[in-house]
Amino acid sequence: MPHLTAADIRAFERIYRLNLVNGLPGFKPATLVGTAAPDGLTNLAIFSSTLHLGSDPAVLGIVTRPATVPRHTYQNIRASGCFTLNHVPLARAAQAHYTSANFPDGVSEFDACGFTPAWRDDFPAPYVAESPLSIGLRLREELPIHNGTVLLVGTVEHIYLPDQALRPDGTLDLASLGTATVSGLDSYHAVGPPVRFGYARPGQQPQAE
Repeated sequence: MPHLTAADIRAFERIYRLNLVNGLPGFKPATLVGTAAPDGLTNLAIFSSTLHLGSDPAVLGIVTRPATVPRHTYQNIRASGCFTLNHVPLARAAQAHYTSANFPDGVSEFDACGFTPAWRDDFPAPYVAESPLSIGLRLREELPIHNGTVLLVGTVEHIYLPDQALRPDGTLDLASLGTATVSGLDSYHAVGPPVRFGYARPGQQPQAE
């Protein structure tokens, strides 16, 4: 079995290292983050760092890259205090990936990448009309990480999803939505039907439901 040390990882060529380390967590959510600047210009960016941080209250987070260059998503969230998280339909994975391109100032990724901003319930950040599951969050805190990235923590204020995605027990049927997951930096994957297990108890081997 190959064994890579921290020294090995540091010694790799930059793109090789990016590809390797980004793939280590496995499959991650593919999420479009919608924001708006103070002048009203909308911004849309693909993220794979969405985290569940708590359920009572409902808290989610995203990790932004170091602000060594202008980061419009980060700047807009700090200015407005709000952002949206939008699941990516697999059929629109190419458009979602395109939002990672370095568009010039004054260009909205909604327009450039073929998405429609949806303004709902007077929330100051745009949702993605094409997304089957969208979440509106209000920024509560930002936590700097030692490598220059920042964890932005938001409380959930709004959720929009179709009836068929919400099961009677509150779990989500994400496979029915046709949304994508992502691995590494550029690989998008379909979601299949899950194998579900009941609540785990000591001495009882979990059985598939």
